[in-house]
Amino acid sequence: MKNIIKYIAALCLFGVVIVTYACSKGGVKTGNTPVQPSPPSNPGVPPKTDVAMWLTTPDQLQLFKQQNISLVFAGASNNNATITVDDGRTYQTIDGFGFALTGGSATLINSLNETDKAALLNELFKTDGNNIGISYLRISLGASDLSANPFSYDDVSGDVELKNFSLDKEKVDLIPLLKRILAINPGIKILSCPWSAPAWMKDNNSFYGGSLKPEYYDVYARYFVKYIQAMKAEGITIDAITPQNEPLNAYNNPSMLMVSADQGKFVKSNLGPAFRAAGIATKIIVYDHNADHPEYATDIFADAAAAGFVDGAAFHLYGGNINALGMVHSQYPDKNIYFTEQATFGGGNFGGDLAWHISNLIIGATRNWSRNVLEWNLASDPNLKPHTDGGCTTCLGAVTIGNSVTRNVSYYIIAHAAKFVRPGAVRIASDLLNTLQTVAFKNTDGSKVMVVLNTATTSQAFNISYNNKAVSTTIPAGAVATYVW
Repeated sequence: MKNIIKYIAALCLFGVVIVTYACSKGGVKTGNTPVQPSPPSNPGVPPKTDVAMWLTTPDQLQLFKQQNISLVFAGASNNNATITVDDGRTYQTIDGFGFALTGGSATLINSLNETDKAALLNELFKTDGNNIGISYLRISLGASDLSANPFSYDDVSGDVELKNFSLDKEKVDLIPLLKRILAINPGIKILSCPWSAPAWMKDNNSFYGGSLKPEYYDVYARYFVKYIQAMKAEGITIDAITPQNEPLNAYNNPSMLMVSADQGKFVKSNLGPAFRAAGIATKIIVYDHNADHPEYATDIFADAAAAGFVDGAAFHLYGGNINALGMVHSQYPDKNIYFTEQATFGGGNFGGDLAWHISNLIIGATRNWSRNVLEWNLASDPNLKPHTDGGCTTCLGAVTIGNSVTRNVSYYIIAHAAKFVRPGAVRIASDLLNTLQTVAFKNTDGSKVMVVLNTATTSQAFNISYNNKAVSTTIPAGAVATYVW
């Protein structure tokens, strides 16, 4: 995936600013006065409010900060534009929000001392206080390009019986860390996907590029079965797999080309039947690549024999338009939609990345029927490592782990949804205004959540209307706010 960066610049506002932990909790201290609502009349007493508001601004003066203001539902008495939220109109169920826990991420997090590691894991996976409540993870089946080196779980050439299959490489960092995470959030969903089959199963005998040989389709299907069973034996349930990460990108390390006809045949004739024979309930999700080729998924869905084994399709947005996800849903409403990867990169603009990702992913993907939103790498070091030789050299983690832990833009992007929109929530109707983009949800406990992005260059005052009552609020230029009631 990462070698398509050459055209990402035409699709998104590039780059990220790293911010410190102190910033995430209290805002960057500068000579400027942060844009904030008026303080309560008695600063020592929290104001009465019906609605909680959490705010991140592009200047980083507010970083996922709960606002100490009173937002009370009443009759609207102003001429502000109004966003109506209607929980009588419901759409898809939400599975969660989160990141890819790459092998490199696991190694970096495990490098922390026990006190710091426990604090970071609680912050990432708990929902109370200022914790952000990650509820969905993507892991690689074998190495990804953000592992230190390429590998598979059976690198013994010709081992068609898979007698040498082993998860030992993951027992150093990934599996112990997943067990820690599951202890915090036992219900977290995990999606797993390979960057490549074992090199000896491919027509170029390499982790880089090439295609799976047809004579190894059955062996490779059994490789997936062994993986899911071995992870289950470790106490880790794999909720879903995709047969190949970015199957149209053969220019990564590892990588593997798998065109839609081949993936459809593999699912129909090998992977699906192997799962069924082994009694495996793990979902099969096809494609897992850019929105510029939605026909990859719909071609597989059009084959009834293949579609019978398939839960849905997964997308990235390094190419294409997010609305393509909605078009796939319209054609095949019985198939689920997932958004499984988008990277942020070092050396760019915090506010630009914040706005683009909130607009296209948190709002855009979910308004186009996605059940989840996953950003790319959870953790990187100050030099944007580890990565393979040929892997992404510019991908920035949600957190940077070096002498200290710093939080980066994707941390805040996901936090604005993950903390409040919990698994099992349903998307509900909310208005879109000219410069105010929105998406709303209703949790299983009845609470409502709305994420709002102000795309204007000035602050915007508006009303939120729910059940014929309204609350008035203001959001700064370029900022994102989450409202909860």
